[in-house]
Amino acid sequence: MLSKIHSYGLFGIDGFKVDVEVDISNGLPHFELVGLGDTAIKESKERVRSAIKNSGFSYPIKKITVNLAPADVKKMGPFYDLAIAVGIMTADPNCDIKGFTAKSAREFVILGELSLTGEIRPMKGLLPILISAQKQGYKKFIIPSSNSNEASFISNVICYPVSSLEEVVKFVSKQIEIEPVKHQTFVSETQDSKNTLDFKYVKGQQRAKRALEIAAAGGHNVLMIGPPGSGKSMLAKCFPSILPDMTFDEALEVTKIHSVAGELDNQKGIVCMRPFRTPHHTATAVSLTGGGLHARPGEISLAHNGVLYLDEMPEYPRNCLEILRQPLEDGKITVARNALTVTYPANFTLIASMNPCPCGNYGSKTHECKCSPSMIHKYLSKISGPILDRIDIHVEVDSVTFDDLRGEALEESSAEIKQRVDKARKIQLNRFNGLKNFSNAKMSVPATKKFCVLDKECENLLQNAFSKLKLTARAHDRILRVARTIADLEGKENILPEHIAEAIAYRSLDRKYL
Repeated sequence: MLSKIHSYGLFGIDGFKVDVEVDISNGLPHFELVGLGDTAIKESKERVRSAIKNSGFSYPIKKITVNLAPADVKKMGPFYDLAIAVGIMTADPNCDIKGFTAKSAREFVILGELSLTGEIRPMKGLLPILISAQKQGYKKFIIPSSNSNEASFISNVICYPVSSLEEVVKFVSKQIEIEPVKHQTFVSETQDSKNTLDFKYVKGQQRAKRALEIAAAGGHNVLMIGPPGSGKSMLAKCFPSILPDMTFDEALEVTKIHSVAGELDNQKGIVCMRPFRTPHHTATAVSLTGGGLHARPGEISLAHNGVLYLDEMPEYPRNCLEILRQPLEDGKITVARNALTVTYPANFTLIASMNPCPCGNYGSKTHECKCSPSMIHKYLSKISGPILDRIDIHVEVDSVTFDDLRGEALEESSAEIKQRVDKARKIQLNRFNGLKNFSNAKMSVPATKKFCVLDKECENLLQNAFSKLKLTARAHDRILRVARTIADLEGKENILPEHIAEAIAYRSLDRKYL
């Protein structure tokens, strides 16, 4: 007897339909699973057999053939277990459960991993599967109860949470009713709601704070250069508190990546704050880009719509830094492995910090640098020119004075800075209405020419800087985009000479040191 059950697979952060076809025929007892399944899927026969028996149902002692269609697409993960179990039971001619048929089961897309006891375990990647299935017209789903919160943010779908195979059988056969997951409304959370770090506790460093405000307003990348203990790490950790709140669409994109990676908090079901990822300088290229057997997302993708912070940037391996070229330029990263090639979104703000030399005292007014010119050059040359070109703002962070540290007055708070950032972002959203980019940093070359028009004085100022600093074409465009953001912060429609001058000042450090 033949049974066909609807399920879904996962490719990157996109779902695709999988039909679980089960045929039971006379012959020697045997279980054959075909359809390009990975090891986790091939091992499902043992989980399914035990789950059916331990749930109190009979397991057919016959020849069982399970096909996962389409047969030419690689399938990974254990979340086909439940669909296979339902397929076997509905295909069994000796199954005497009234109303439990393949036809009644086909009303739903069935997802879930089974334990040996018949309990249903939580699964990775449910959110992208629901989004993809909904776009293809599927409305009803049977999902693990542990993933209920994750499913509650997707509208126009009906998800029935279940905790065991027995419960699934009773529900499909209409012996019991299950309340569908209630839809929740997304509410963004700000970083400072969970993080006590606030710019008001950062003493001094007005130039660095100004640079980070511009970066938050326009989505620009920042490199902070300063001696040890000057506050670079604290400035970076305060940065998320001035970023704009995530929209629902942004939160869905981030949640899809974290769900696939298995890093989603099932109690919340959705990522409410912009990610802040800080990989250690011993991180490998694979951990940054993603990969492994299932081409899992790496730190670069997990920072999507948030911040990737590289502390002491020259300490990272050169090949790891060069990996950043594609995502910094295109906002995505392609992970190519033997089994498959997956493209993940990676639109993040890069915040990096470094010392001016190996000892950290080069240019210091209070400490003597003991590094030779060759040592300094070797240290700084770990960051290539192409990477520096992709960082919009280079800012010096000076040592903090004793008077600044002991002063009682609080600095400007993150909430006050965020108000200006939100106003600037609103201007950009109106400017780019109908276009794909949402910030000045992501402007295309045609958009840069259209929205960054310069008068004669600004043109001369930029020309002098271009020739004296020997800037590249990419640096030229990034200066214009930073100047556009500075003008937006001041509410100016046109870019003025002082905006160009400030933007140029943020591009001089790489030429000064290298």
